[in-house]
Amino acid sequence: MRAKRLARFVFALSLASVVWLSALQLFFRPDPLELAGPGITPQAQALARHQLALWGDSAALDQSLDHLRVNNPEWDFMGRTFLVLALANMAERDPSERARYLEVIDRIVADTLRLEAERGHLYFLLPYGRNPGWVDTPVRSLFVDGEIALMLAARCLVEDRPDYHADLEARMRLMHARMTAHPATLCAESYPDECWAFCNAVALAALRAGDRVLGQDHSAFFAAWIENAKENLVDPKTGLLVSKFSLRGEVGDGPEGSSIWMTLHCLWIVDQDFARDQYRRARGELGRTLLGFGYAREWPASWGNHADVDSGPIVPLLEASAGSSGLALLGASTAGDRDYQASLIGSLELAAFPLDGEAQGLRYGAGNQVGDAVLLYSLVCGPLWEKLGAKP
Repeated sequence: MRAKRLARFVFALSLASVVWLSALQLFFRPDPLELAGPGITPQAQALARHQLALWGDSAALDQSLDHLRVNNPEWDFMGRTFLVLALANMAERDPSERARYLEVIDRIVADTLRLEAERGHLYFLLPYGRNPGWVDTPVRSLFVDGEIALMLAARCLVEDRPDYHADLEARMRLMHARMTAHPATLCAESYPDECWAFCNAVALAALRAGDRVLGQDHSAFFAAWIENAKENLVDPKTGLLVSKFSLRGEVGDGPEGSSIWMTLHCLWIVDQDFARDQYRRARGELGRTLLGFGYAREWPASWGNHADVDSGPIVPLLEASAGSSGLALLGASTAGDRDYQASLIGSLELAAFPLDGEAQGLRYGAGNQVGDAVLLYSLVCGPLWEKLGAKP
């Protein structure tokens, strides 16, 4: 009898816990319809206030970026890229604030180009970027050229700046030459003989956006790249693009959540059918929901790996990755998957310690500046890609 009473108590407690946890989503998960509107949500406005305040306070900005660089200098750079893309889309969504957003974009671009000129092209790379083994010379990283080119092109898509054209054209020419020099992958290095799908997709997006700005046409190269990727850069078990490989196509890391979501977002303006298929596969292999709360794995179940600086800590049992879950917001927004996007935001509100100081804006205590910039971009992206013919 005692065992039966204990069993009933455990069952009742478990059932109550499930009901309670399921009800929690009502307090943290937004209405998916609110995410599809043409304006800027209050959450995005609050995130933008914090980002704009940082770039208006040199001391606070230096402290924030120094903190990022201690862990990963790439985050300093990527935070700039995601914020520029976010502000460019916000300028399209709210023309009354366009001048203010463009002024901050120009400040970010100028500071990034200054650092590149003063500290060297590899300033934003992890230390092993200075190791020997680069194949192409002089040494340059597609990671750096691609994201700077995309920042320049995004700014010009909103409102043209002819003084940006020469730098944009030079980087586009160099990226195209280095990618086509390696027929096995049609990709270029981000690190010594190390190519990343993420960086090459960003470069393709920069070429696509740059084509519109400069009146060029890389469509034949895009078609060749997609065809080659389908044949040589796709994991046979999942159909997802692998994340890291050599110039000869030797796979280093298989599909990764911290890579694939941004990769398919960039490919959305290159080959939307392929990008949509990648989203469908990533959603099935990596995307998860539990009691209405969403998260994403870093790796498919068929591909074991270890946690690294990009994945962030992996939650045991769930196999949830902070890096993959954050970027999954961008993938879901790109594909118009509002239910999954809402479930991911619900998890963020529940577990990422939102800190809203009203005038100081919103940031998340469990993340950092680049994470906040990714979230902001995921909430406002769309208008720029639509200018380039993409649709959810």
